[in-house]
Amino acid sequence: MAERALFENFLSCHVCTETFRDPVSLSCNHSFCSSCLQKFWEQTKNKNCPICKRKSSKDEPGVNFSLKELADSFAGRQKSGSSETEKGEKKLTVVCSKHEEEPKLFCVDEQRAVCPVCEFSLHQSHKVVPVEEAVSDLKEQLKSDLKSLQDKRNKYKQVEETYNEVIQHSKKQLLSTERQIRAEFNKLRQFLKEEEESRLAALREEEEQKGRTISREMKMIEEQISSLSDSISAVEEELQKHSVPFLSSYKDTQSRARAQSSVSDPQLVSGALIDVAKHLGNLSFRVWEKMKEKVHFSPVILDPNTASGWLYLSDDLTSVRHGDTKQQLPDNPERNTKYTNVFGSEGFSSGKHSWEVEVGEHSGWNVGLVKESVDRKGGRSASPKYGIWCLNHGSGKYTNGVGQTVTVKKSLQRIRVQLDYDRGEVSFYDPEDMTHIYTHRDTFTEKLFPYFSVWKARDAKTSEIKICEIEI
Repeated sequence: MAERALFENFLSCHVCTETFRDPVSLSCNHSFCSSCLQKFWEQTKNKNCPICKRKSSKDEPGVNFSLKELADSFAGRQKSGSSETEKGEKKLTVVCSKHEEEPKLFCVDEQRAVCPVCEFSLHQSHKVVPVEEAVSDLKEQLKSDLKSLQDKRNKYKQVEETYNEVIQHSKKQLLSTERQIRAEFNKLRQFLKEEEESRLAALREEEEQKGRTISREMKMIEEQISSLSDSISAVEEELQKHSVPFLSSYKDTQSRARAQSSVSDPQLVSGALIDVAKHLGNLSFRVWEKMKEKVHFSPVILDPNTASGWLYLSDDLTSVRHGDTKQQLPDNPERNTKYTNVFGSEGFSSGKHSWEVEVGEHSGWNVGLVKESVDRKGGRSASPKYGIWCLNHGSGKYTNGVGQTVTVKKSLQRIRVQLDYDRGEVSFYDPEDMTHIYTHRDTFTEKLFPYFSVWKARDAKTSEIKICEIEI
């Protein structure tokens, strides 16, 4: 195939790119179809060579019959289909029709094979090498091009594979996140349902209590009405008597009537109605205040898309531990693959920020901040040189990330991380008494994210480190 391509190139016109038809050769030894050359000269209005632009010394160059015979022979072979069979490609043998010589030389300058008898004299000033050498060199170049294409294809396949992993992992994230969202809202709905029932029960209890009070008052009033009615009837009967009988009995009736008349008038009991304002006033606000006891706020939320496969995060994304097995996670650009790191989900590019991390008795960790552009795939140490400002604990001692040991009064159970971006300070404190541990000072030029690196807990009592919640 390579030799055939060389012959094709050798016998092709540089104007129409097809096999020569009535080829003519100029004094510069470049050849073209006679009609193609004439059209080119008519268009350019000069008689320069289309390739090297040298002015031709021939006004009407004659047909190069040797080249014509070779071109006609080659074209005839192409039309007859002798170059291919059903079993595959046969070797194409092109010979000079005049000398019956195969082109055994290759002109590097013109990139085509030449006949050693007819054409060699035309290429004396060109770089000419044996066909076998040219084929070998060109095949090596093509092999190099092939390898580059294969390498490029492998890279695309690798990215394609990663995208497939991302798709599968995204589906798992969808199901897991949906489940957790539903669980959180179920908790809130359960709280609201219980709170609703509690407040309705309190409302009914008040109504029943007020009802009992009114019933007692109503019973007393009914008794008074009955007694007064009896006295009224007795007075009315007394008034019906005449003379002596009236005088003998009126005194007792009058005393009874006057005694009952002196009883104080009945009064309505205040507060008999339901205290609607107590039940409805600022209802949503009071429920929300009570709800705050059930919900919590974390100043830092871990980003699972940055977590190393060795790290396992809690469902609420506030604690992390080093697992015994590595999870199969997609190698997305955000993920840390070289070290067991995880970053916070929210970055800072100004202002003051702080949070506390409960490390307990964990034997190995790094806590601090990291710049957004840090290398998440390659090897680098946790130091300001690489954009990590942290406090390190390992081998029973504390270091500042630049190889210096930090002295502490006692083993730290919690760490307070404090960032003052504008002043360029990352500070660490013992929150128990706010003892200052260490401060990194630098100039920050990009967004910083909370940074956590967790090692195997081994025999330590504490297996995870946790971001502390704060009251709201």
